Amino acid sequence: MIANADALLKPLTIKGLTIRNRVMSTSHAPGYGSGGRPQERYQLYHEEKAKGGIGLTMFGGSSSVALDSPAAPWNQISVADDGVIPFFREFSDRIHRHGARLMIQLTHMGRRTKWDTEHWFPVKSASPTREPASRSIAKELEQEEIDRIVADFASAARRCRDGGLDGCEISAAHGHLVDQFWSPSSNHRTDKYGGSLANRMRFGIEVLSAIREAVGDDYVIGIRMSGDEMLKGGLSHEDCLTIASEYVRRGLVDFLNIIGGQARDHIAHAVSLPNMSFPVAPFLFLPSAIKREVDVPVFHAQRVTDLATGARAVAEGHVDMIAMTRAHIADPHLVRKLSEGRADDIRQCVGAGYCIDRIYVGGDALCIQNAATGREATMPHVIPKAEKRLKAVVVGGGVGGLEAARVLAERGHAVVLFEKEARLGGQINTAARATWREALSGIPRWLVGQVGKLGVDLRLGTEAGEAAIAAEAPDVVILATGGRPSLGHAKGAEHVVSTWDVLDGTVEPTGSVLLYDEMGQHNAASAAEHLAKRGCLVELATHDRMAAEEVGTTNQPVHLRELYKLGVIMTPNMELIEVYPEGNRLVAALRNTMTDAEEERVVDRVVVDYGTLPVDGLYPGLKDRSINKGQIDQAAIVAGRPQPWTSNGSGGFALYRIGDAVAGRNIHAAIYDALRLCKDI
Repeated sequence: MIANADALLKPLTIKGLTIRNRVMSTSHAPGYGSGGRPQERYQLYHEEKAKGGIGLTMFGGSSSVALDSPAAPWNQISVADDGVIPFFREFSDRIHRHGARLMIQLTHMGRRTKWDTEHWFPVKSASPTREPASRSIAKELEQEEIDRIVADFASAARRCRDGGLDGCEISAAHGHLVDQFWSPSSNHRTDKYGGSLANRMRFGIEVLSAIREAVGDDYVIGIRMSGDEMLKGGLSHEDCLTIASEYVRRGLVDFLNIIGGQARDHIAHAVSLPNMSFPVAPFLFLPSAIKREVDVPVFHAQRVTDLATGARAVAEGHVDMIAMTRAHIADPHLVRKLSEGRADDIRQCVGAGYCIDRIYVGGDALCIQNAATGREATMPHVIPKAEKRLKAVVVGGGVGGLEAARVLAERGHAVVLFEKEARLGGQINTAARATWREALSGIPRWLVGQVGKLGVDLRLGTEAGEAAIAAEAPDVVILATGGRPSLGHAKGAEHVVSTWDVLDGTVEPTGSVLLYDEMGQHNAASAAEHLAKRGCLVELATHDRMAAEEVGTTNQPVHLRELYKLGVIMTPNMELIEVYPEGNRLVAALRNTMTDAEEERVVDRVVVDYGTLPVDGLYPGLKDRSINKGQIDQAAIVAGRPQPWTSNGSGGFALYRIGDAVAGRNIHAAIYDALRLCKDI
């Protein structure tokens, strides 16, 4: 049991509502809504947390109260009409049967959304200002519109109460309409809603007063807000403390949920949703300061990735509840594992930001390391036992192979894993060497611990040949041999090295370096930072419109910030066409992808990232001997059925490839390949 675990497991009562422990998940937008409603996928995602022992789970980050705050972006929830009530009732019943509490976040997005979606209404705000993140210019709200939106909030809260939800939270964080009125950076009004802080607080007071009148004094109402916008010309910590204290003094809120920062632009967004480049719980001091001044419970969430940190925050009195939202995406059963004395079985969030980054490009939230999250209807978090014990051989000890070995062993099969290197982890061992991305090493660390507990026979430093595999008399062979770096298609590729070579320390470039990136992912940006920190003069050229174009919202700004600080030259819209030696240096020829104009660079090294190609030397020989010729029945795997191949007592084996051994993709793809295949073997 971790230190201070009793503080986390102690109940909390708010206005007669008892929450069974001090661990929660905040409202967020996983992109699981359908037709503006929280339907089965959305509900199962939260139900898994309830099964896992969470005290309070909140849903519907940015749930819309009005038609001019569209729910369509990010597949969000609309609470703008009574049609949502039956879904709330079903959702509440589903969560309550496991002993957890369920709340929603209500908001009007104001200018923090798009006008060219859903109903095509102009975005609204306190003043006609433009938000850099949404790129929308707001219409200034008139008094009649303010009155209507206040009434919309009240009606939405009444629907939450009628739907059996345990409470609701009003969003006044991340630059939504309420805090757009609060902040002098977005409120330039000269009427009773502008000017002084007291006037800027007025809209929020009207909203919360109307909500309280609609739902009654016994219903739990809270607010999520910043403790400091960390923005020049924005709300200071003192401003936020004044707002929080006044709203509590007036009896408008029953809890405060405090964050640091806001989200008006790219870098602010990355700060308010801190990734692995930040320390754990970087803004805990903000709710701690506010808690000293108010007499209602204070919640907090921002990169609290482990229970020990959360327990200390509660035990020392900094907060009353600690939110571990991304931690529950990684492992929805973390509270149950804690209470059962199995804290070392918790799959800990590494802060990769893959879940959030997918949302902001229109995808759904998926965990980089837990492929069952968000797929609860088809993917198990707890692996069931197989009816018959088989012998399985896994070749490759990267995350795909480790996940395959874990799932097969959980099924009860005898598993042998061959890894040619002396260390498990595969490509993550390379990626984790890159500056601030070391936390990725937590993914294989958990998997190694699990396969060890499950008794997987680990053969490290052993390259599996066909004879060695045959000697195991396997029923199933999984090839998770991963990928090798591609050196690309430019003429003279024999003169270049890969980003792997740089990060692994195989080569130590000095002087000037041209780093060419064809992928737009973390690899090249990380290598560029690594090289620049070692004193190299680095130019990062890319085929894309910008460096790290494929990297998402919580990570790309951090890469760009570091590249600028390190003086890396970033050159977009270039294709590497040739590399050739000239004396003891190299000439790299680049072609502009827009104009076809060619340029040359004379440098000491050329480093490239073209992704990976499969390591597939074993496959042809094993394919000919396998009963399924190495093929996967796609219809069966999509439907969640077992693969149809069986040896029929012939002594043959089924052969499957997963992860980069098939084609270069990413960590999540390798783990998902392994889970969805092996759960039915």
